[in-house]
Amino acid sequence: MKHPVDVHVGKRIRHRRWMNGTTQQQLAEAVGIKFQQIQKYETGMNRVSASRLWDISKVLGVNVSFFFEGLEVDHDAVPNASDMPADILTDKEALELLRSYYAIPENQRRRLFDLARVLSEAA
Repeated sequence: MKHPVDVHVGKRIRHRRWMNGTTQQQLAEAVGIKFQQIQKYETGMNRVSASRLWDISKVLGVNVSFFFEGLEVDHDAVPNASDMPADILTDKEALELLRSYYAIPENQRRRLFDLARVLSEAA
């Protein structure tokens, strides 16, 4: 049975890999494993060891804590409930929106963010 933390970490690996435009094969080669293992990490079928997560974080350019963002601090470590769908990191449209958002220059991105916030508050 998959542990919710393993599933969450796997989704965060996939999300960051996709945002970087890195393939499973490229990530696997960079950390010295086969791409099938990356697939298993991303689905939560296999747990990522601390040392492997460290290596993955370096390749993907994030702190290790990135993979745990969105988890509650309680002992059950169940992903946070919020207004967003539970599968937001598997939604291709959402990921494309994020990729496009980060392709915009920072000053324009900030204005777009402010606009989105105003529109969401008005909805």
